[in-house]
Amino acid sequence: MPVSAPDDVRGGRGSARSRVLVLGGGFGGAYAAMALERRAARGVPLEVALVNRENYLVFQPMLAEVLAGDVGMLDTVTPLRQLLPRTELFVREVSGIDLERRVVTLDAGLGSRALELRYDQLVLALGAVTDFRGVPGLPEHALPFKTLADAVRIRNHVIDALEQASVARERELRSALLTFVIAGGGFSGTEAAAALGDFVRAAARTYSSLPAEEIRVVLVHSGGHVLERELTGALARYSTATLAEHGIELLLRTRLVAASPRHAVLSDGTRIATRTLISTVPSSPNPVLERLGLAHVGGRLRCEPTLALAGRERVWALGDCAHVPMPGGEPCPATAQHAIRQARLLAANLAAVLAGAPARPFSYAGRGKLGALGHRRAVAELPGGVCLAGVSAWLLWRGVYWSKLPGRARKTRVLLSWLGDAMLPPHPVQLKLGGGRGASHAHYEPGETVFEQGDDGDCLYMIVAGEVEVLRRVDDALELVRTLGPGEYFGELALLERRPRSAGARARSSLDLLVLPAGDFAALAGGLSEFREAFEAIAHARTQADAARAARPS
Repeated sequence: MPVSAPDDVRGGRGSARSRVLVLGGGFGGAYAAMALERRAARGVPLEVALVNRENYLVFQPMLAEVLAGDVGMLDTVTPLRQLLPRTELFVREVSGIDLERRVVTLDAGLGSRALELRYDQLVLALGAVTDFRGVPGLPEHALPFKTLADAVRIRNHVIDALEQASVARERELRSALLTFVIAGGGFSGTEAAAALGDFVRAAARTYSSLPAEEIRVVLVHSGGHVLERELTGALARYSTATLAEHGIELLLRTRLVAASPRHAVLSDGTRIATRTLISTVPSSPNPVLERLGLAHVGGRLRCEPTLALAGRERVWALGDCAHVPMPGGEPCPATAQHAIRQARLLAANLAAVLAGAPARPFSYAGRGKLGALGHRRAVAELPGGVCLAGVSAWLLWRGVYWSKLPGRARKTRVLLSWLGDAMLPPHPVQLKLGGGRGASHAHYEPGETVFEQGDDGDCLYMIVAGEVEVLRRVDDALELVRTLGPGEYFGELALLERRPRSAGARARSSLDLLVLPAGDFAALAGGLSEFREAFEAIAHARTQADAARAARPS
C-alpha cells in the first residue's frame, strides 16, 4: 500500500501552475511532454512530469534493424532526460490510478515504498501490451517483438540456436534449432521475418557446419497475403512474393493455436518442431488502464475528437491506448506518425482549456505507409495513390525514418551503422545477460514428450493442470510406469541422485507445468532439510513401487 507521508506524495494543487502528469514515454507520451514544455516556455502556466518504465524513447520502426544487426542496439534510443530537459521524470512502473483523488501510484522501484503523484491534468499514453491470452503455451514459450528488450532477446536467442545447432548430433534437434517461426503477417511480423531471414543466413556463413539450405524461416499468417490489411492488394501481393523469393516459408490462411517448448501448433493440425517462436499477435490495453473500468472501443479508451477522455474531466489520452474518432467517423490509426500529431494537438488543446478557449478536433490524413522486406526491398504507399516497391521504396523507407530520428547524434550513429553493414560481415555475438532463469511455466500438447529416458536431469516438474504418463523403455518397448495428475511432481529422482533420467515423461492431455531448474532445486534442497527429505521420501516410495511391480509375475 502506498504511504501518505509528505516525502512520498509529489505534486500539489496550491501552485499557480497546472501540474500535468504524462503516463508513458513512447511516441505519444514523449512528444506530448515535448509540446507541453514548449507551451510552458511560451508562458502557459504548466509544470510537466512524465512516468515511464525506461529512461529512454525507443524508435520502434527500426527494431527489425536491431534484430538483424544493421544498427546498434543503442542507436535507436534517445535518453528522455536529454529529450525533455524541463520535465520531471519518474522511471518506475505505474501500479494504480485514482481518478477521483487525482493521484497516480508508482511502485517502489529499488526502494521500499510506493510513491503517489498528484496531478491537475492527466495524460494517458501507456500504449498497449503484447496479448498472449487465449493461445495455450504462448505466454510461456513465445518471444514477443514489441520493445527494444524484445529485439535484443530475440537476437541473442537466435545466435544461441545457431551455436547449439552447429554442434548438435541428433538430426531432429538440429532441424528444430534451425527452424525459426514467426506468427503474424502485419508490419511487425513481416519485417521481423525479413530481418531474421537476412541475419540467420548471413550469420550461418561463419559456421562451417551449418549449410544455408538447412535453415527454415517460417511466417504463419491467417490471411491470403501478408500486409493485406495494411496495404493495397498489389503491394500485399508483391510483399508476399518477395518474401517467398528470398527463402521465407509462408504458411498462409492458417494461424498459431498453441505452443510448447518444442513445437508451434497450427490451426490445420500441423506441428512445427522449433526452438524459436516469435509472436507479433495483436496487442491489448495496458492492464493498469483495464482496471479503471472506463468506456472503451476494441480495448482502446473512448476519447472525444479533442483527445479528452470521454465522460471525464482533466484526463486526456492518445496513442495506441486511445480510440480517437476522425472527421469521417473512422478511428485514428495506431501509428507513430498519428501519435506525434496527436501529441501536438493535445498540448494545444490542454493550453486552450486552461485559458478558457475552445479545443480543436484531431484531423490528420497521414503521409503514407512504409514496410521493409529485407534484401534491400521495401513497399511504400503514399498519398495520392502513389505506390512504390523494391529498391526505391527501401531507399525511401530508410530516408524517411532516418530523418525522423531525434537528434543529430542519433542520426550520425545510425548512418555509420548502415555504412558499416554495407561493407562488413555480420557479427553474430551473443550477449548472455542476467542470472538463472528461476521457476517458469511450460505448456505441452497431448502426446508431446516432456523428456526422454536417458536425458540429463535438469529440472523438477510440478503439474498445474493435465496428466503425465511416466514411461520406461524395456526391450525396445515403452512400458507405462504411472500416470500423474494435478498437484503431483516428477523428475525428482534424477536431480537427487544426479544421474540421467531413468524414465521418460509424455503429456497424456493438454498439460501445464511449473518448472524448477536444477540449480534452484539444489539451493532449496541444500538449505531446507524438510524440502529435501520430502522429495527423498517421494523418490523412495516410487522406487519401491517400481521394484514391486517388476517382481510381480507377468
